[in-house]
Formats: sequence, C-alpha cells, structure tokens
Amino acid sequence: MHVLLASSEVTPYSKTGGLADVCSALPKALVRLGCKASIVTPFYKCVREYFEQTGEPLEDLYGVTLSAPVGRETKQAAVRKANLDGVDVYFIVHNDYFERDGLYNYRGVDHGDNCERFCFFSRCVLELIKRLNLDVDVVHANDWQTGLVPVYLDAVYKSRSRFDVTSDFGSVVRPSYDHDPGDAEIFDKIKSVLTIHNLRHQGRFWRGAMDITGLDWSYFTYDKMEFYGQLNLLKSGIVFSDAITTVSPRYAEEIQTEEFGEKLQGVLQLRAQSLRGILNGVDRDEWNPATDPMIAANYDVDTVDEGKPKCKDALQRALNLNPDPNVPLLGVVSRFDVQKGLDLIADVAAELVETQGVQFAILGSGDEELGRRFHLLSKRFPQSFAVRNEFSIALSHQIEAGSDMFLMPSRYEPCGLNQMYSLIYGTLPVVHDVGGLHDSVVNGSDENIASGVGNGFVFYWESADDMRQALAWALYCYRCRKDDWKKMMRAAMRKDHSWDVSARKYVELYEDLLKR
Repeated sequence: MHVLLASSEVTPYSKTGGLADVCSALPKALVRLGCKASIVTPFYKCVREYFEQTGEPLEDLYGVTLSAPVGRETKQAAVRKANLDGVDVYFIVHNDYFERDGLYNYRGVDHGDNCERFCFFSRCVLELIKRLNLDVDVVHANDWQTGLVPVYLDAVYKSRSRFDVTSDFGSVVRPSYDHDPGDAEIFDKIKSVLTIHNLRHQGRFWRGAMDITGLDWSYFTYDKMEFYGQLNLLKSGIVFSDAITTVSPRYAEEIQTEEFGEKLQGVLQLRAQSLRGILNGVDRDEWNPATDPMIAANYDVDTVDEGKPKCKDALQRALNLNPDPNVPLLGVVSRFDVQKGLDLIADVAAELVETQGVQFAILGSGDEELGRRFHLLSKRFPQSFAVRNEFSIALSHQIEAGSDMFLMPSRYEPCGLNQMYSLIYGTLPVVHDVGGLHDSVVNGSDENIASGVGNGFVFYWESADDMRQALAWALYCYRCRKDDWKKMMRAAMRKDHSWDVSARKYVELYEDLLKR
C-alpha cells in the first residue's frame, strides 16, 4: 500500500504548528509498519533556507514540469525531492506563490492570494501522481490548504464522480476539462482521506474565488462547496473525501455539535459514518526523558525518582525561582490565547502562589494582554512566577522534565501534544475535559489511582473555579499522598504514546477503504 500525504507544512522543513509535526511523523510510522509512504508539500522560502543551512541532499527532478490551471491561466511548477527517514518528500516549486516570508500570512496579515496558492498546490498533488506515474493507493489530505485534493480527484481525475448528474436525455453531465480521460486508469482506484486538525481554520473565500478553482459553478451549492455565500475549502474536502479523520476520538464527536462545529456540524453529521477520530502520537526520538539531550538529567520509569528532581532544580535555577525541591512547580508551554484557557491561569495564579506556595514556569507568546498579565505576576512574585515570552525548544523540554504538574485548561483542544509530552516525562497534567485531553488524561480519582489508570487531573467545566478545585486536589495528592503520586507518575510514563499506535489505526482505515 502506497500512501501519499499532502500537507502545507512538514517538520523539519516548514512549520507553524502541530500540523507540521503530524505530517512528518505519521509517514515515518507508516514506513515502520511496512507501508510505502510519500509526502508532497510546497517549496517555501524557509524550505530553501533549510537545505542551504543544513546541506542535506535535495534532488532537482529535471524535465519534470507540472501544469495546473488557476482560473483562466495555466501555471507551471518544478519538482524537487528529498528523503526523510525512508520517506520520499516531493516539493512543489513555484516562486511566485511560495518564495516569500510566512507560510500563510506575514506580520499577522494573510497573503491575499492564499486561495490561488493552495488551489494550485492541490492540483499539483494530483498532477505529480500522473507525471511521475506514482502507484498511489491513498491520497491523504490535511486541513483546508489541501481540501481541494479530494474534490479534484473526484471531479476531474476519476472517470466517474459521486456527484455525476444525469440529464433528461440519459447522458451524464460533467464539467469539461482539458484532461486526458485515459488518466482515469491511474486515479480510479485511489481513495481519499482528509484529516481535520482544527475545524476553526476552514479556508473561506469570497464566492468569486470559485472561478480560481477551475471547477464548474454547478459545484457551488450548499451541499458541496458553498458556505453561507462563500467558497469553503475545508467543507469541500469534507464533502468529497472518501473518509474524514480528526486528531482525537472526542474531537470527532465534538465537531458534530453546535458548540464546537463552527457551523459545519450539519455537514459532519451527514458524513458521520465516514468520520473517525484517531489520537495523534508523539515522536519518541525527540520526546524521551531517557535520551533527551536538552534536560539536566536523563531518566526513565525506573529512575524517575532520581532524575526528575535534578531536572526540577536545574529549571528553578535557570528561571531564577527559589530552588526548593518541596515546592510544587506548575509548568505551562502554550500559545498565549484565550482558546488555550491561559486567562484562567492568570485569574488564579496570584491566589495559588500566596495560599498554596506554588511556583509557575510559563513559556509562550501570542496575545499581548495575556503576556502583560503574566509579566506583572512575575514582577510581583519574582521567586515564584517565571514567564518567558519567546519560542524555545530547549526550554520547552526543560519545563516538561522539571515541572511537577503541567496546566492545559484549553477551552477546546482537537488533540494537544503537550499533555502527552508531560505524561512521558512523568509530569502529571491538569486539563480541561475536551478533545484529545479527554482521550489521553485519566482523572486521578481514588478509584482510578487504586486501579492504576489515573495519570493526571481533570476538570469538567470551563471556569477558573473548577480548575482551582482540580488543582487543590492535585496539590493535596502531591503533598500528602506521595505513594499515590509516584504510582500515577509511573502509570503516565508506561502508557504508549508513540506514533506506531496511531499509525496502525490509520492503516486499518486505509485498508477498509481499499476493500470497498
């Protein structure tokens, strides 16, 4: 089985968020399971700079040119190729679209031609299959930037669409394209999968952008690509793909509700039989306390009692916190955003420092008002509250290893990775019961601790009061039930959060599709 994964960003070449990590780790895990996997992604300016700085091999596929319509024009792209741990990576090269600062925006302003850029990229994904005669079984699209891949596959490249319309004369009416019908032999067997990483980002554009897609306006209807008078690329992918996945089972349920559905809950309910939630995994080569070169002491589940206190002491000293081993240290690594619930932390932090004697180690950037509130707290409690308004991979690892607890009070969280990093490092997470947090953290109730499954602390209502109560119980367990605390730490560290677990579920999905 050959899976071609299409993504607008892939670590280590390009990244704005977790999408890049998933689209790098999943193909590598598929290869470990015996599948063939390839990646196709844009050749951005940052990708060019990556290869210039690292000197890693990059092959120009001379003579390979991809032609794709954008509106009434036909534009061309070159192709370059690299290898990422056994995975072929194809880069779509078009300087006008991709040789610029910022993947989707620059200094907070979206690129005005984003619809053109990713319509072109989506067509190039399929043109790549045709031009290189790739024997692909499944094309796996990700988020709105590749939402048109399933649409083009069904409407343009296959010999018959699921949305073919029969005329009064008994003939099939389909939009006309400059496309060789013989190519259908390559594409008719291919199945499409679309993964929704965050439903809030949908790729909405004005209705006139339908002309850019090159598709007939008969597709601009409420049951296909139209969305409240706009063109919606993510909705289009949801409608046309053979299967839809989300990055956690709970999120697959949540997005079918009005609260989390972002006005697409009706479409998702209609496609519920084709919707599946698969929890993301963790790259254990990068996140492993036994081998992590960025932390003060390495440890595993058997040596955590010796190694973790050293990491805590090093973190306290690095952040100018009082180096007391008995003080509960609460870690946060997050985008400063109300969606992440960081305002709830700002609401209770002073009280927790004054009444519970806790320390905070916070790393992140984003909302300026939240940053200002955290800065004021650090000035008020210099030995108990440390905030670093920056991006630092090393410090994020050190906070995961050195903290006693990790706070993730997200209002919604499609999957979340930091809570899984925390579990691996024996840092018990305190989370809001949503999305992937629900699927990965088991509340440390008396019953769950006794049965050996409790690995964190969960609150169920979106409020500072409910979070405060969960923290009160967590702090009591930390101080007064040390044996239970260690039992929970070991339960957290023993859980398999590797990508191999998630990849097996994707393989099952692909195999189910290919049998149909």
